[in-house]
Amino acid sequence: MINWARLAELYEDFGEDGVAEVVDIFLDEVAQAQDRLLAAQDSKSLREEFHFLKGAALNLGFDEISALCAEGEQRAADGRDCTEQKDKVALLLPRTCETFARDWRRMMAG
Repeated sequence: MINWARLAELYEDFGEDGVAEVVDIFLDEVAQAQDRLLAAQDSKSLREEFHFLKGAALNLGFDEISALCAEGEQRAADGRDCTEQKDKVALLLPRTCETFARDWRRMMAG
């Protein structure tokens, strides 16, 4: 679900305070992006929101979410239905964010 090794790389580069700031911004931005994704109806908006979430998720090691978003982005770009990917992101993203927010400091300390 979460690639903790990716976060460890950021932790090495930015330290705990820097990562804490990144985490706070990330959690706020992905919550807003998820709302926009859920509201999106047209292919262009869906593609843009999937693309944003894909990159944000990849940056912090949310590999499963990133892969779902990549699939949704491609389907939207092709004009195909991406309801399944949208629904899965809506289900998994809040759970993953909750786990991440709760555990990231412990995972970096261990």
